[in-house]
Amino acid sequence: MTTPDSPDSPEVTVQEDPGRHRFEVLSGEALAGFSQYLEHEEDGTRQRIFFHTEIDDAYKGQGLASQLTRTALTDSVAAGFRIVPVCTYVKRWLGSHDDVEGHVDRVRPEHLEALRR
Repeated sequence: MTTPDSPDSPEVTVQEDPGRHRFEVLSGEALAGFSQYLEHEEDGTRQRIFFHTEIDDAYKGQGLASQLTRTALTDSVAAGFRIVPVCTYVKRWLGSHDDVEGHVDRVRPEHLEALRR
């Protein structure tokens, strides 16, 4: 996903880095932040446990965390995953957006245990 803010602003891109188990948001070519996930399967259901989202201080207040989260969650659902929101930012974002409504599982002890491993 790309979104130019203004003609003089760097292009914002969100992309998945599956090798690092995260989605990244880039401003131009600079890494502005990321959202980490752990893939988990439970009773034949594929889940992505989103456990940490971080935006570099230089990019805060520009809406990049929201763009990053929207793309990470909608791309994950499109790939057949259900969302498990452990990350506090992802939880808050889900509270005010319905982009992936119906594709979110509540956090359970098994999810937290998977993150500890």
